[in-house]
Amino acid sequence: MRPLFHPAIEDVRPEAILHALADPDRAAIFAGIMRAGCVEACSALSAIGDRVIPKSSLSNHVKVLREAGLIRSERHGVEMRNQSRWAEVEARFPGLLAAIINAYASGLGTTPRADETIASS
Repeated sequence: MRPLFHPAIEDVRPEAILHALADPDRAAIFAGIMRAGCVEACSALSAIGDRVIPKSSLSNHVKVLREAGLIRSERHGVEMRNQSRWAEVEARFPGLLAAIINAYASGLGTTPRADETIASS
């Protein structure tokens, strides 16, 4: 298996974060990872509202989030465990993630607010 790419926090670019979270499904997946703390299987993130994201799309969404520096993924057998890198990104770009997640929460009502997510982590 190919190793998973995780950029160093110094290499994380704001435009990559904006691109990754521009998709509402990826924003919801990221919020789900933050809310759960550590998600043991990608399939736990596949339901968004009343829709189920196909496995191939979900894999791509997770890859985009990982390569943007928003999550860290580890293989454990056949499962992939994903963990938010919120604290690292927040230290590098203070307020960026909270602003994006809160914008989704106020506009769509489906993605939890960042401060609620942090409190539950």
